Amino acid sequence: MTALAELRERAELILAEIEKAIVGKRKPLELILLALLSDGHVLLEDYPGLAKTLIARSFAQATSLRFARIQFTPDLMPGDVTGSQIFDQRTADFVFRPGPVFANLLLADEINRAPPKTQAALLEAMQERQVTIENSTHRLDPPFLVLATQNPIEYEGTYPLPEAQLDRFLVRVSIGYPERDDEIEMLDRRLARGVDEVELEPVVDAATLVSMQRALEEVHVSDAIEGYAVDLVTATRESRRLAVGASPRGSIALIKLSRAMAALAGRDFVTPEDVKAVAVPALAHRLMVRPELWVQRLRGEDVVEEALQTVPTPPAEDALRRAEA
Repeated sequence: MTALAELRERAELILAEIEKAIVGKRKPLELILLALLSDGHVLLEDYPGLAKTLIARSFAQATSLRFARIQFTPDLMPGDVTGSQIFDQRTADFVFRPGPVFANLLLADEINRAPPKTQAALLEAMQERQVTIENSTHRLDPPFLVLATQNPIEYEGTYPLPEAQLDRFLVRVSIGYPERDDEIEMLDRRLARGVDEVELEPVVDAATLVSMQRALEEVHVSDAIEGYAVDLVTATRESRRLAVGASPRGSIALIKLSRAMAALAGRDFVTPEDVKAVAVPALAHRLMVRPELWVQRLRGEDVVEEALQTVPTPPAEDALRRAEA
């Protein structure tokens, strides 16, 4: 069995295990898994009570990742996230005490409730996979993934994430309310269990997840697909309705997520449909709408959808292969 075939099989096992706890949300779960496989961070943005925390904990249980949770509050300090130097009276020296950021899967709950100084404490960890304290650099063990949550409607006592930090998230995911039948099934499962907590079995371990991430390098990306991703990102930069378009990090996010999407579909090459499937969650949160258009309720998602409709779609790789044959 090839590495990509193993990746697909294990990914299905992970999703099946997580769906024991999360009912009827296959698409958001797939997006989160795509980000984990792409070694990227996830921003979960939705209303309270939609299982954002449960999803993070379920992924940690199913993948055997070392899990840590930080409840972001206005009085949270940067040292509460990264750790700090503590004076040891026995040795008469300062020793480093790691903070909760030294985990494999970090849940940053309600990240927009902490002030910018504390939010910024995560920037180095998210981008460089390291923490610098008192001129000493401490590496984070791979994999290192941040799942951050925030409420999109409650702004009192919050500090909106700056664009530089939003750009560090590979994807933004909304969960949404469950369908009626799914919510009934959720209640049935709770009554059958007799307890609130759902215990999941580990499907893979941290080392296996890292090998799955590396297997994505086998997914081929044609020149046409590369150009298509760049053209989509360029379209957001040229939009007159935006103050800021997507950065080159957006192009990288498109390609990484598209490769993961292709691998989950059982292919070793990316198609335009893979790019289209991940374009909105990969790019929308990176865009800044012009202030005068806020009253029109224009969203970044609308601009990305417009780009998908206007940018020419290249031929699919499989069609090109048949033509060459």
